[in-house]
This record gives sequence, C-alpha cells and structure tokens, in this order.
Amino acid sequence: MRISGWGNYPVIDSSVDSPLSPTQVEHCMLAGFNGIARGMGRSYGDSSLSSHVISGLSLHHLLDFDNETGVLRCQAGVTLADILDLFVPRGWFLPVTPGTKFVSVGGAIASDVHGKNHHIDGSFCEHITELDLMLADGRIERCSATHNRELFHATCGGMGLTGIILSAGIRLKPITSSYIDEVTLKAPDLTAIIEMFEQYLSSTYSVAWIDCAARGKRMGRSLLMLGEHAIDAPLRNATPHNRSLPFNMPEHTLNRYSIKAFNSVYYHRKFFARQQRRIHYDPYFYPLDGVLHWNRLYGKKGFTQYQFVLPQESSAEGMRQVLERIVSAGRGSPLAVLKSFGRENDNFLSFPRQGLQLALDFKINDGVFEFLNDLDSIVLDHGGRLYLTKDARMSEAMFKQSYPRWQQFMDVRTRYGADKVFNSLQSKRLGI
Repeated sequence: MRISGWGNYPVIDSSVDSPLSPTQVEHCMLAGFNGIARGMGRSYGDSSLSSHVISGLSLHHLLDFDNETGVLRCQAGVTLADILDLFVPRGWFLPVTPGTKFVSVGGAIASDVHGKNHHIDGSFCEHITELDLMLADGRIERCSATHNRELFHATCGGMGLTGIILSAGIRLKPITSSYIDEVTLKAPDLTAIIEMFEQYLSSTYSVAWIDCAARGKRMGRSLLMLGEHAIDAPLRNATPHNRSLPFNMPEHTLNRYSIKAFNSVYYHRKFFARQQRRIHYDPYFYPLDGVLHWNRLYGKKGFTQYQFVLPQESSAEGMRQVLERIVSAGRGSPLAVLKSFGRENDNFLSFPRQGLQLALDFKINDGVFEFLNDLDSIVLDHGGRLYLTKDARMSEAMFKQSYPRWQQFMDVRTRYGADKVFNSLQSKRLGI
C-alpha cells in the first residue's frame, strides 16, 4: 500500500503486516521481517517509512490499571485519545501530551514526545514505568530506567530502531476537572516573549504562537498561552469533531501574502494585553485535532515541519537569526509554535534540552530544501538540533554533530542485533 508520514512527504509503496497479537508479531520476526514498526503515522517525515512495515494498531488493549498509583498498563497500539476518553471522566490525565491525541503509545515512546509542561514534568518517557520490547530474534525483554537500563534509554526516543514496543506502563496524573484555566498574554517582540517564558516558569503549561512573518521592531511578536488544571469544574469528555478538510488545497493557497495576512489577524484578535478564560482540555491541548486531515492544507506535494531546539545560552540570538532568515526568504509559517524546555533526560536520542524550541511548517516547493539548509547552519552554529519525529531531510553530518550520544545508541542497537533488522528511510539517511 502507499504510505507517508503526516507531512505527506515522502510517499512510498510498502508491504504492511497487521499482527493481532504479540505471537503474530513474533511470527513476522521469525519469517525474516526487515523494516520498521508503525503506529498512527503521525510522525511527519520518513521515520515510520520502510519497504516493510508492521502496524501496531491492532495491539490496542488495556491490560491493567492501579487506581492508587495511577499506573496504566496497555498495549502499544492504544492511542492517547483512547486513554483520555476512558480516564478523564475518572479523574486522570496524561502526564505529558504532544499537540495531537491521535498518536499511539508506542509512537509516543519511540518519539519521546514532549508537551507544554516540559519545563516542569519533562518528556513522555519520564513517566513510563516499564515497557515490553520484542527484539530482533523474537525474544521479549522488559526494560525500565532501572532494569535493562541501556536498552530502555535507547528505545525511548529511539524511533523504533531497537525493536517493536508491545506494551508499556504509564503513570497518569490525577485531576479534578477536565477544564483548563488559560491566560493569554501578548508579547510585542522576541525579547518580550523570551522574558515572559522566564517570568512564568512556574506555570504548569506554557506555549506561544509566534508571528514569524513580522519584521523590524515587531519581529517575534507572540501570544503566550499559560494553563492550569481547573479545580472547581466538571469531568467531561471531549465533544467528537466531524469537521474535515476533504481534499488537498491548491498549491497557491499558502503564500507569503496569505501567511502574512493570517498572522496579522491572528495576533490582533486578542484585543487586550492579558485575557483569561476557562476552556476544555481538548481545544487547549489539541487545537489542530478539531479539523481532521488538516495536513491537506499544504497541497498534494505535502509539507515538512522544521522543529529545532537551541540551548538556553544561545536561544535569543539563534532565534533572532532564524526569524531574520525566514523574513528575508519570504517563507513564513502560519503554524509557528515556541516553547521553553527544561532539563535534558538520559535517553540517547531524545530531542528536548534546556532552552527554547521552535516548530515551523513549510510546504514542499522549489527552493525549500536549500532554504532549510540555511536554517541548519544557524541551528548548528548555536549548538541546537532538529526533532527526529518531524524530520524528512536532515543530513547525516548534522544529525551526528547535534546528537552527541548517537554512538552509544548504535552500540546498543548492534549489541541486540537490531541494526540488521529494524530500519527506516530516516535511519538509512542518517547512517544509523
């Protein structure tokens, strides 16, 4: 079948197996499987693409829940949406969540996803109590931060390249309401938004939309959205969404003029410097999930997301240079998300490190890869790196320079024979 990542680039033909049980996964392995496991296909680039794919979506059973500790054990094909639907009415929430709930637990572990609370709670895998991994020879190993430690830290954030995640334990967080008390603050420029992130470090959730098309004194103007779980509000599930983008939009829909106009309207829709509201968790954490297939907005050629992090000491100058390059190239992004990260964890290929991260969407067209090469130079010069889950074109040299523990990751991969079995288009491109 034809498969792609969420960016709809690249698109390849692949043989896809859909085992219904761990035993059937083992049969695939013993029959000579060579490829990659795949969940919901929400990684943007080519990390879940290979000529042979094992889909984990049929491994979607809940196994156990401890109401005292909040630890949920489930198979890797369970989605974050499944967990929210079942456990929010019972007073439990995800400890960390990315910007979409339509990802599998296995994919969230393989990507070590992060969220609006990274500066306080770290990334997703820091809340995994243990996981069961099928190795290249069909054996199943249970690993955690204290047992089979190296295998655990290679698997968390390892893009599916150590084995097939079968199940995991996740420590959920207790809540008394499904609503978020949100405060939105306007920042007139880049300096102001960076200072605001520092000022509101104690806020549980923080994320900013940034106008990457603004220039001059307005460069980096932003809307900072802070959030706390409400206390005195009901526990209610999200309302199902029926809206969908039914077809790929024409290529000319997104251009420098439409993006500039959208960004200006979006920034000025907040009339006051500070606004407060109570909002259900669903639109707060997952605004884009409200429109199914929103990725079709970028046209049939698809798009790539450029998501990078810069260390704290070089974030301000590096961000300024990136924004200046975007403005000069006339390649603004309507979906530009700025976040502040906390400390780096022990996972070999995990993306977050203390500093600022920016995520930008660019449609695939003439000159876009040359432009992104320019951004690569800025990111590397300031000690930053790109997120593997969003990547579709990073060079091997950039990867190995910006992920200093890649050799430790490869040592584990080789030790367990994973390098001979598990591979993706991305892993081949990056030399791992």
